[in-house]
Amino acid sequence: MTSLFISGLTLSHFRSHKAVRLALDPRPVAVYGPNGAGKTNLLEAVSLLSPGRGLRRASAEELARRPEALGWRIGAELHVLERVHEIDVRAEAGAARSVRIDGKAAPQVALGRIARVLWLVPSMDRLWIEGAEGRRRFLDRMTMSFEPGHGDAVLAYEKAMRERNRLLKDEVRDAGWYDALEQQMARAGATITENRISAIARVASAQDEAETAFPVAHLALEGEAPDDEAALAKAFAAGRSRDMAAGRTLTGPHRADLSAVYAAKQVPAGQCSTGEQKALLISVILANARALAQDVGAPPILLLDEVAAHLDADRRAALYDEISALGAQAWMTGTGAELFEALGDRAQYLEVTEREGLSQVAGRSSPEAD
Repeated sequence: MTSLFISGLTLSHFRSHKAVRLALDPRPVAVYGPNGAGKTNLLEAVSLLSPGRGLRRASAEELARRPEALGWRIGAELHVLERVHEIDVRAEAGAARSVRIDGKAAPQVALGRIARVLWLVPSMDRLWIEGAEGRRRFLDRMTMSFEPGHGDAVLAYEKAMRERNRLLKDEVRDAGWYDALEQQMARAGATITENRISAIARVASAQDEAETAFPVAHLALEGEAPDDEAALAKAFAAGRSRDMAAGRTLTGPHRADLSAVYAAKQVPAGQCSTGEQKALLISVILANARALAQDVGAPPILLLDEVAAHLDADRRAALYDEISALGAQAWMTGTGAELFEALGDRAQYLEVTEREGLSQVAGRSSPEAD
């Protein structure tokens, strides 16, 4: 029972796609074709139906098809429980991205209150072994899936911190300049930490309650910053001298990290094999999706770029079974139709090709259909 899905997707001058019009049903979407044909561009378009800069974190200008650079548009018919919403996301040449929902202008955060979209892309494969910034971004996307307003708290915190950092670099010592900014940071920072802890708990519960072919990851929030507003404000004030020497704020939720441990082996994710790290990531994404299905009454849309290529046949089949059981419209990409053989008629198929410089997308009732 899929209650959140895209039934129509229209692209105009978006990345490699000059014009695309797709009619879809609630089943998973298997997208296949050669590298460079534009498969990931379809997933990126869907990711922009949620708040933020999408799965590639691209600017509005970078999304425009070249060489025309005329601006771009994404249109979608989005089924959410008992309602159908018309979503329009676009950017004219040289302009910022704009959003319209059901014909009315809306802020980006409003998209998060309508659609929940989660993704896993190849660049995330090194999540557990690279810097903390990527893990914080991953955690905040996960958190925002449960609490769309989390993004506002993050923006408020970062804005106040940038102004505080400017004072620190200028070596301003008057406490009066810092007090109001630090109160804003403490208020937003406490909300950020509370939201993150809640999201981790929801995902942990969804992992523990499910029988799954993917390993359980024990997640935890790490960091030295206090988690309540008053203590956080006090920490900012006490750290001014140290922060001034560094020229930046050294304490706060912007320094937090997400840790993961392979539960069955009690091994940190960063010390696991490449295959185990990928399986742990998939486990977290699936748990996030299950928790959302429980919370909002519908599984999120999943975007899984090149996920099939990194799994053996048994685990690939297990992933397809879990997606089908969840009832999610999962968009998955791969270079060949054979990667999706285990899905059979549980999915709909899109073949993406490139001819004469144009990306072309054709629907298939099955991978073998002409």
